[in-house]
Amino acid sequence: MSHTVPAMGAALVTAAGCVWYLPALADLRAGADRPVSRRTAAAACLTGWSTAAVVAVVLFAGVVWQAACVVAVAGATVVAALRIRAAAQHRQEVREIARHWAAPAPGRPGHGRSRHAFAALLACGLVAAVATAALLVAAGPEDGADWLMIVTAPAAVVGLTLAIAATRTRMVVRRTMAGRTWPPR
Repeated sequence: MSHTVPAMGAALVTAAGCVWYLPALADLRAGADRPVSRRTAAAACLTGWSTAAVVAVVLFAGVVWQAACVVAVAGATVVAALRIRAAAQHRQEVREIARHWAAPAPGRPGHGRSRHAFAALLACGLVAAVATAALLVAAGPEDGADWLMIVTAPAAVVGLTLAIAATRTRMVVRRTMAGRTWPPR
């Protein structure tokens, strides 16, 4: 199959996606009138649709399939990280609103559990990245695109793990802060 058919498909789907990316663009242009989580989610939406447009352009240019796949994987990784960040920000905003409406209580955060959670999640991500790289090397890379995939796939795994670990650490700190008074009794 020539590159033209998938390129036309990607271009048409991207054009039809205006029902998602135009409201997202409006959210970003609104600036401080929208919550931070909504603006981050809008940035994720725009990143996803612009990735689809770039893939269409790459396919129209007649570049090899691996280049289009690398662009798609890179865009999907950025979108996933932005969506995770938006979800974390939304949870934080909901907690902040609840805290503003709740009765005041003194408290200080405890960082012991958060350090352990961050270290455990980071270690799991690094092990997953090493395993991914080992599997890709064991598959026998043939050309430059394969070596590029060997480098980018573990980096994407580590980046995603860092985003999850940072989100989890904030959750642990906020939970311990909500239930603890200072000084300890």
